[in-house]
Amino acid sequence: MSDRVPDLLQFIDRSPTPYHAVAECVRRLGEAGFTPVAEDAVWSLEPGARRYVVRSESSIIAFQVGSVSPADGGFRIIGAHTDSPNLRVKPRADRTGDGYRQLAVEPYGGVLLHTWLDRDLSLAGRISLRPRKPGAGLRTALLDFERPILRVPNVAIHLYRELRKEGLKLNAQKHMVPVLGLEDGPCLDELIATELRAHDVAADPGDVLAYDLMTYDVQPACVAGTRGDFVLASRLDNLASCHAALSALLVAADADLPRATQAIALYDHEEVGSRSAQGAAGTFLLSTLGRAVDAFKGGAVQGLDRAIARSMLVSADMAHAVHPNYAERHEPGHRPVLGHGPVIKVNTGQAYASDAATSAHFAAICESMGVMPQHFVVRSDMACGSTIGPITAARVGLRAVDVGNPMLSMHSCREMAGAADVEPMIDVLGAFLGTDQP
Repeated sequence: MSDRVPDLLQFIDRSPTPYHAVAECVRRLGEAGFTPVAEDAVWSLEPGARRYVVRSESSIIAFQVGSVSPADGGFRIIGAHTDSPNLRVKPRADRTGDGYRQLAVEPYGGVLLHTWLDRDLSLAGRISLRPRKPGAGLRTALLDFERPILRVPNVAIHLYRELRKEGLKLNAQKHMVPVLGLEDGPCLDELIATELRAHDVAADPGDVLAYDLMTYDVQPACVAGTRGDFVLASRLDNLASCHAALSALLVAADADLPRATQAIALYDHEEVGSRSAQGAAGTFLLSTLGRAVDAFKGGAVQGLDRAIARSMLVSADMAHAVHPNYAERHEPGHRPVLGHGPVIKVNTGQAYASDAATSAHFAAICESMGVMPQHFVVRSDMACGSTIGPITAARVGLRAVDVGNPMLSMHSCREMAGAADVEPMIDVLGAFLGTDQP
């Protein structure tokens, strides 16, 4: 098994939320010599400069400047997203009744609700706190309870005998409310304050002004199958692609410096349409690319437009593997299999950004690395999911290709991918970042 697989498992376990995923990326980038730049600062860049910029703590763009100005060398960009479907806590979440204390939650993204039943769930996210001193600014802290504190219990078959004939029917408002404890237990703000203090963050329940909290399954990511064929984990869609993009950038950054500027853009909010300041439909990437062009020593006339014309995006998002129990729901000839390599995704309705030229470019890189790509297209009588690829391509004007490793159980509380696919995707993405011809 490749050393990349245990590293992926560790990355996922350290990233229960987009905020934690970005924090883990920052840690790894820092170890590789990347330094932060702020959006409200003046940037100055030179060949080989390694930088990253974070927006709203849940999206990050990291880049290494090429040997020439981006206006002349262009950008090689890998895009992915940090968010995953889950159950997110409502602003006034405390509920009591019938002897229990519960938390009000709402589905985020296209959640397979039934997969969240009878799971050992924890809470993690971002907390906004009152200032400790008059005149000081609001405080922000990352929080992860790191242990089971919630459960959405199934109803016993004895009380729901019609389930056998009618199937399970879940109402997100009524049936997906997690149990937190018994009715006389502590409220959420008390739990938050206690947990923060345990991690040396000064906080009282009254200090909690707001939060972005989400549930997650505490079962660690693991390798499974009789020969270790599979990776089983939460949030494979799309932390596996974030890990591949980050790993590829760190590998490429240690190779000979190419002409092109190498970059990764890991966005929040893809699962709900990307319509946010830190999402792919926002200004984050376009602004960052423009500033990278302007900040290169000497500047460049009409630099951003020239740079974009010489650039390309690989949108990396997990792909649908053929399901052995539902094979008829897949297009013949386009049925990716776990462990058989990266998938190129095409949709004539532009749910994916791939075209013949960009697909061929990615396929040629795969071939140069000894990797045979697979192909996915949705059946003509089914709707197609989408990615950040077409959104970013339209927003920025980039040529783009949509790719991803195949997986099963997409949008489940716990998903499944191929262990043998982890390293080839990193290798191919790293080779893409090192190319000078877009």
